[in-house]
Amino acid sequence: MTGRIVILNGAPRSGKTMLARAVQAHVPGRWLNFGVDAFNATLPAALLPGIGLRPGGERPDLEANLPALFGACFSAMADFAGHGFDVVADLGLHTHYARPFDPMALLTDELAGLSLLFVGIHCDIETIMARRNADPQGGFYASGPGIPAPVQNWQDAVHAGKDYHLELDMGRLTPEDGAERIAKALGTAA
Repeated sequence: MTGRIVILNGAPRSGKTMLARAVQAHVPGRWLNFGVDAFNATLPAALLPGIGLRPGGERPDLEANLPALFGACFSAMADFAGHGFDVVADLGLHTHYARPFDPMALLTDELAGLSLLFVGIHCDIETIMARRNADPQGGFYASGPGIPAPVQNWQDAVHAGKDYHLELDMGRLTPEDGAERIAKALGTAA
């Protein structure tokens, strides 16, 4: 039996990772978490931040790698599903690079014919900033007073032009509540 794929698309600190863990814990299935952090953990330092490049042309020198990296990521998801595993992936898909690139085209090609639930993960920017300020990851996350430009760029870019099967506000829902809604959308009981 082919596994299901759930893509959680949203800005960093919007609640995707905690939701992915809740899906693994509460939605029936054999769930592998294969999102941006898991994928990027396989990359050498020279390719980082890999598929986690921020909107706004952060590293034009790395953008030539994106089609191959996203293609490999989506192909691995398809392979896991083909072997009967369910996959939940927390990503931040956008098109705001220094040169034109849309990872959605690769996602559509690589995951064609598979059971895919594309979920938009929303969260108000004030909650995102509170989460960043509470744990700035040693300066990895832009934090401090106000809204730093990289945070606003994520908010503006990540959902632009996307059509979702389901949208969740993870600034208001608990991860368990979000997992329950995903289970319902998949036709399973959490």
